[in-house]
Amino acid sequence: MANEKSSNIDIVAIARAAYEAYVAKDRAAIENLIAPDFHFSSPLDNRIDRATYFARCWPNSKTITGFDFINLVPNRDRVFVTYEGKAKDRAFRNTEIVTVRDNQIVDVEVYFGWSIPHQ
Repeated sequence: MANEKSSNIDIVAIARAAYEAYVAKDRAAIENLIAPDFHFSSPLDNRIDRATYFARCWPNSKTITGFDFINLVPNRDRVFVTYEGKAKDRAFRNTEIVTVRDNQIVDVEVYFGWSIPHQ
């Protein structure tokens, strides 16, 4: 049980660090967190690979100013994350499932929420 709890703390910290890298615009930090065999899925992206993720998604870091975490819930090798994100011109709420193996993120599934305030 103690090992499971320790593992859960580690994967939550890894997931949180990825969001913090967006806010800090720290590409090197997020590159270290994301595994070579990483995949990313959202309503706009169908299991894209690491290179496509950095080309398509990382540019969004330019406008991200913060994340307020509503849920950071570990479950085995996954962290269920609900957040309210802030960008220069908008705010939004999403939920993501972040899968971590060997201290790196190997998969992210994004489920879009809504604009804040509700519009």
